[in-house]
Amino acid sequence: MEVLLGKTLTELQTIAIEAGLPRFVGKQLCEWIYRHRACSFDEMTNISLKSRQALQEKYRIGRIAPTAEAVSTDGTRKYLFPIEISSQKSEVRSQQFIECVWLPEEDRTTLCVSTQAGCKMGCKFCMTGTLGFHGNLTADAILAQVLHFPDLTNLVLMGEGEPMDNVDNVLRAINVLTSEWGLGWSPKRITVSTVGILQKQPALQRFLDETDCHLAISLHNAFPAERAAIMPAERLTPVTEVLDLVRQYDWTHQRRLSFEYICWGGMNDDTAHAKQLLRLVQGLPCRVNLIRFHETNQQQSNQQRSDQPSNSAALHPTFPPSDEQRMIAFRDYLSAHGVTSTIRRSRGEDILAACGMLVNALQK
Repeated sequence: MEVLLGKTLTELQTIAIEAGLPRFVGKQLCEWIYRHRACSFDEMTNISLKSRQALQEKYRIGRIAPTAEAVSTDGTRKYLFPIEISSQKSEVRSQQFIECVWLPEEDRTTLCVSTQAGCKMGCKFCMTGTLGFHGNLTADAILAQVLHFPDLTNLVLMGEGEPMDNVDNVLRAINVLTSEWGLGWSPKRITVSTVGILQKQPALQRFLDETDCHLAISLHNAFPAERAAIMPAERLTPVTEVLDLVRQYDWTHQRRLSFEYICWGGMNDDTAHAKQLLRLVQGLPCRVNLIRFHETNQQQSNQQRSDQPSNSAALHPTFPPSDEQRMIAFRDYLSAHGVTSTIRRSRGEDILAACGMLVNALQK
């Protein structure tokens, strides 16, 4: 059955007409799915029973519920969602699982959303890469994560997967999220993270042209050779080329640009690396978010290495976490030279919910 979640207002109106129903039923469907967050046709009480039955024969809403939950000591919650993935070679769909993370704060509630099942980027420090790649999430699967949580204030597309490797579905989901007929969110509430992909369609340019959402670039090292050693994407798309594109856009008004930078002791947290980072982002209004590396990544990767899938990322055995004083010095050096820098507080590490730790552990 075709899924209605993820459809635009125009598409829902077309569906209504093709089902022999008045055009306005399409608008009613849109309101029920996005504004009222209906899970079934039975809830759509202003649509006639006959019309609902006609729709139910061919369509389903597409809402899904998590099958497992883990709660951190800091209040973070991680959820496991069952999703269906269509094979690129056929219409056969297989069930996969993805995780998303709910992050409560005093003044906001953020959801970290997945856009793919697993990931193919192969970053050597990321546990998610050990899952291998199992497929792109459709727009309805991305939106289903969001609609499950009624009181969100912000979204970050930083869960499993590389959003720009699934740009069509990501842009469709963002369209629903930000359109008046959809959820009506301001683009300022959404941040999309990427390692930087230019070749595909070209994905990043499409994102920058078609949305006003914030952009976060996973950097982690400003020296090209060192970045390429831990992030294969650097060899395909050098970050300097990514920034050449980024510099063509206005970052002084609504949209924010940030860089994600995991700190490793003695590897990328000294003054030489800070100076290179300053050279790289010179002239760009941006923020650098310094992220603590979670030692659990190493411990668990060593345990899992023997049964990794063949297309997974092989985690580097020696990624020592940077200590607090080195991270503070790195932050202060950047800030003193005109680049705002913060040390991001780790959340949900005890339930494998922090950055780079999503490995569908709740499924096991």
